[in-house]
Amino acid sequence: QVQLVESGGGLVQPGGSLRLSCAASGSIFRISVMGWYRQTPGKERELVAHITTGGDTNYADFVKGRFTISRDNAKNTVYLQMDSLKPEDTAVYYCYFRTTIRSYWGQGTQVTVSS
Repeated sequence: QVQLVESGGGLVQPGGSLRLSCAASGSIFRISVMGWYRQTPGKERELVAHITTGGDTNYADFVKGRFTISRDNAKNTVYLQMDSLKPEDTAVYYCYFRTTIRSYWGQGTQVTVSS
């Protein structure tokens, strides 16, 4: 059974940095897209960034220039480097992998930006 295991969340001061990681355990094939969403209470889950197998990236406007997504295909792992963090970046961050058959989601990791 495939599971996505996230790590790297936590508490950081405004202007600080965090790096999220998400790795797949179990056998997973034909991953086309890896990415990150985030969600705050009372709001819908929103796309943060995604990256294709070929390395093409797409970012939400509110993170452009601050966040960087990358992936290691050999390790079935996706990363999100978050710099210049703002209080409004506080949310639960979820990773996802999309294959030709279905999508998989991580359990979520809390990121809190506060002084």
